[in-house]
Amino acid sequence: MPVGDTDPFRPDVRRPVRVRARTMTADTHFEPHRHAWAQLAYSASGMLQVIASSTPDSGDEVTYIVPPSRAVWIAPGARHAIHVLESAEFRTLYMDPSVTPAGWQSCRMIGVTPLLRELIQALDAPAGSSLAPAREQALAQLVMEEIAHADALPLGVPMPHPQSGDKRLRALCDAIVHAPAERATLAEWARDFGASERTVARLFREELGTGYQQWRQQVILAHALPMLARGAPVSEVAAASGYASDSAFSAMFKSAMGQPPSQFQNKIGL
Repeated sequence: MPVGDTDPFRPDVRRPVRVRARTMTADTHFEPHRHAWAQLAYSASGMLQVIASSTPDSGDEVTYIVPPSRAVWIAPGARHAIHVLESAEFRTLYMDPSVTPAGWQSCRMIGVTPLLRELIQALDAPAGSSLAPAREQALAQLVMEEIAHADALPLGVPMPHPQSGDKRLRALCDAIVHAPAERATLAEWARDFGASERTVARLFREELGTGYQQWRQQVILAHALPMLARGAPVSEVAAASGYASDSAFSAMFKSAMGQPPSQFQNKIGL
C-alpha cells in the first residue's frame, strides 16, 4: 500500500508540486517504499542510486545512477529505494496525480535542463518562509511543462526480481554493478556463482529481456556518465570502466549515446 499519507509535503490539487530539500551524507539509505503521488528524485549536487520498479504493478526493478544533470521520474505507486553515493543536496519533487503527464505510467530517467534546475530552486522556498500562492502555482506549471518535454534517457539498468528472480543471476548482477571495471567473461562470472554460461545467458534473456553484453554496457554507461558529468578525464573514466584504451571506450560511448564523451561533457557545461 502507498505510504506517506501524513507527509507534510504531500501534494494536492491546490498545491500540485511540492519540493522537499535535504542535505544528505554519503551512504544514507531510504528503504523501499511507495507513494500515492509521483516523485522526481534529483540532486543539485552529489550522486544518487535509485532502485525502482519499472511500473507500479511490476516486480521488475531498474537501477539508476543519477548525477545532477539527470533525474528519475518515479510513477505514482511505484516501489523505490534510494542510496546516496556521494554527499548530495537532495531535492525531491512530489507531484499530485492531477498533473502527471499523460502516459507517464512507468519510471524513467530524464535530462535536467538548466531551466528545470532553476525552476526547482525557485520553487524551493527558504526555511521559515513561503511563496505567494500565485507565484507557486506559476512555477509549478512551468516545472511540469519542462518535465513533460524532458528527454527520456535509456540509461537504467534492469535487475532481476528480488523475490522471484533467479538468485544466481541476482548475485551476479549485483557483483557486476559494484565492479563495472571487472572484465571477466560471462563464463567466468557464471562459474563464480555456480552456473553454466549457457544457463546465465538464458536467464538474462528470460528475466531481463536482453543479452549479457547489452546489459553490461548499460552498467558501464550508468557509472561512466556521472564521472563525465563531474569533469573526470576521459582516460580516467575509460580505465574505471575496464577499457584498456581511451579510443575503445570512446567508440563504445559514441555508438550507445550518439556522441563522443568529450561532446557529452561540453553539452552539460563542463
